[in-house]
Amino acid sequence: MDNKIVEEKEFNYIESGEGQPIVILHGLMGGLSNFKGVLEYFPPKGYKVIIPELPVYSMAIVNTSVKALSEFLHGFIKYKGLKDVILLGNSLGGHVSLLFARDYPESVKGLVLTGSSGLYENNMGDGYPKRGNYDYIKEKSQAVFYDPKVATKEIVDEVFEAVNDRNKLIRTLALAKSAIRHNMASELPSMLTPTAIIWGAQDSVTPPNVATEFDRLMPNSTLYWIDHCGHAPMMEHPIQFNKVLSQWLVNSNF
Repeated sequence: MDNKIVEEKEFNYIESGEGQPIVILHGLMGGLSNFKGVLEYFPPKGYKVIIPELPVYSMAIVNTSVKALSEFLHGFIKYKGLKDVILLGNSLGGHVSLLFARDYPESVKGLVLTGSSGLYENNMGDGYPKRGNYDYIKEKSQAVFYDPKVATKEIVDEVFEAVNDRNKLIRTLALAKSAIRHNMASELPSMLTPTAIIWGAQDSVTPPNVATEFDRLMPNSTLYWIDHCGHAPMMEHPIQFNKVLSQWLVNSNF
């Protein structure tokens, strides 16, 4: 991905294209490059794609929470002067998107959830005592995907570095606990934002029943499955993911 990261005030982000804004939120151990396919596909079709870097490792520990990330997103959207955004969130990024849409519905035109937390998720918490074991972290990283080869050495190295950095580990655990505490089941039925739920049929982190439950609870949602796919459809099947998302955007008149 060749797009240069823009650094302005407290915000680091990638931006490409003009038109309807799509703001993308990465997961807890995800990065901006996870959305390379989306960033290349949608700007030529009349969309402005913006991927901010969430401050998951730089917030004060007492403020490290899903809610704090939602407020960071509010500050970023206000700073950029964006209106009627479409939020696309993977894993923790989906949870942040949901909180933001709940608190600032007037700013959100549509939601796209893929492998989102907010209801239930498995995590790597049971494996942190083995965090010094590279092979174990490699195995856990590969398990995120249907095809283990998607977990490149670069991805495994990043996860290994994160779980062996005390500063990052503390914040990772704080955010994981915050996500578990902030279950949104009771809030989803009142959220009317048009929502696309794009899910890996073999997701082992947020299993398929989580997607079904999101779809059941959200009044204005559409559920799409991607087969032979784990927790990050936009990485594992970028062409199919873009096709599904593009069709939903057209059907929704976005």
